[in-house]
Amino acid sequence: MNKTVEVGSVAEAYLELLAARNIEYFFGNGGTDFAPIIEAYAKRRTQEQPLPKPIPVPHEVTAVAMAHGYTMITGRPQVVMVHTIPGTANAMSGVINAFKSNIPMLFTAGRTPIAEGDALGSRNGSIHWAQESFDQGSMVREWVKWDYELRHGADLESVVDRALAIAQSQPAGPVYLSLPREVLAEELESISYAAEPRMKQAEERIPTPEAIAQAASLLAKAKDPILVTRAAGKDTRTIQPLVELAELLGMAVIDAGALYANFPKSNPLYGGGDVGSSLKDADVVVVLEADVPWTTAGSGPPSDARIIGIGEDPLFSTYPVRGFHVDFNLAGSPRLTMEALVNAVKDVGVDPAAVQARKEKWSSASRERRQAAEKRAEDGKHETPISKAWFSRCLAEVLGENTILLNELGIDVSQIDFDHPGTFFGTPPSAALGWALGASLGSKLAAPEKTVVCCIGDGSYIFGSGTATHIVSNAQNLPVLNIVWNNGIWNAVQNATKVSYADGYAVKNNDFAVSTLDQTFQYELICQAAGGYAERVEDPSDVPAAIQRGLHAVNVEKRQALLNIIGQ
Repeated sequence: MNKTVEVGSVAEAYLELLAARNIEYFFGNGGTDFAPIIEAYAKRRTQEQPLPKPIPVPHEVTAVAMAHGYTMITGRPQVVMVHTIPGTANAMSGVINAFKSNIPMLFTAGRTPIAEGDALGSRNGSIHWAQESFDQGSMVREWVKWDYELRHGADLESVVDRALAIAQSQPAGPVYLSLPREVLAEELESISYAAEPRMKQAEERIPTPEAIAQAASLLAKAKDPILVTRAAGKDTRTIQPLVELAELLGMAVIDAGALYANFPKSNPLYGGGDVGSSLKDADVVVVLEADVPWTTAGSGPPSDARIIGIGEDPLFSTYPVRGFHVDFNLAGSPRLTMEALVNAVKDVGVDPAAVQARKEKWSSASRERRQAAEKRAEDGKHETPISKAWFSRCLAEVLGENTILLNELGIDVSQIDFDHPGTFFGTPPSAALGWALGASLGSKLAAPEKTVVCCIGDGSYIFGSGTATHIVSNAQNLPVLNIVWNNGIWNAVQNATKVSYADGYAVKNNDFAVSTLDQTFQYELICQAAGGYAERVEDPSDVPAAIQRGLHAVNVEKRQALLNIIGQ
């Protein structure tokens, strides 16, 4: 059944269609190309027509990260619009993160007006010549699933429906649509569109029963099966069958740099993050949604181990080079694959005594690892600058099922048990820094009843445009507790140098050029300028109380907060 609605322009028709397709938010960083959109919003508000809520965002990195965070929590894609070529360029780090994190998003940009004549929307400013490119989509093509330029209002419905269907089909990801100003300004009396999208996303896939049976047989007969993951928790529904399979086999689950809450960390079969020592005796290894299951030959499994890859795209076909050995690839929905494996292993049967022995081994290892983590925190209790282990342990004491924590190089994850799906999100695998600030705002927008905590390194805070973040937090009433781990360096840069040149001059002289920041910088003042609560924390004994003051600000006073933790 079609619905016909009176409109005055393609821009109006576009907003009508977005609302009809259940797009809730329009994250915008505007430019001269936005004029038809702004006029359409004003007119349709007057007429009380349905609209995606517009969220003005003062920086493109923040806008894309907000959409990323919202979809990360809800699974529902949103729209971002930026200004032509400059806006697209500014947004690219966020788009790269969304692409590598498989976040569906309708990423759009205005296009420099095409016409030099008198048509409504045509060129009338000096920037309209210098800003035009020969191929605007080429800027993003490697980092989106699809790109196109809207060329005529008559194509609007099919273009939008196709964009959203492609974005949401697995492996999901952003798509790019450029919108010329003349096309948006084009007069249109009405839009007639289908009540349901003309194109639906592709259905979830599952490997063949034969492939499932072969993998199940390997696992059931294995002497030391191990599962390695980075992103099993991306779909929270995957965790329950993952836990069931691990319990069924007595199989440890290893985090190779967790991007999500992948497995209950208090479960004795949680094997921590030390991939190398865990895999040394493994005979069957499941690589579940892990783009980099191990980083060196020495940290991988034995050469005769059998490897089973599981994921939407277990070959990670968008990675130019990825040479990890794999014997069986089970491509499809990880959730459905894991459910099928559980049933297939039950059909094959397992040796109860062997399963119990493995459980006891991993339970003992779990106790030792947890005790070591507690000791690191306790040993750092009085250290100045503040110990990350101690700070993280203090934070762990106040986190619960109602907390969402985003981490971008800001905590020691070994100190915190993430037992509930959807409560932890780590830096995207592409590591285009600055993601967590905007993503935390999007997460709060998606789950206003949750306490959202953003733990971020000082370098990442700078990349993420803290000023824009605090402005939006205040304007949209999105109280997030931001914790800046301020160690005054780009730690990853220095560590890479130390590993590559262990006996070099930089290490001997403690001289690491272009990798130091100003640890005295008062990040708290930026938050205060936007009406938030903020403080600098230098005394390790004050960490627990400072965290409580920050939580009081966001949960009771309903305003954003920032703790500037001076760390080592």
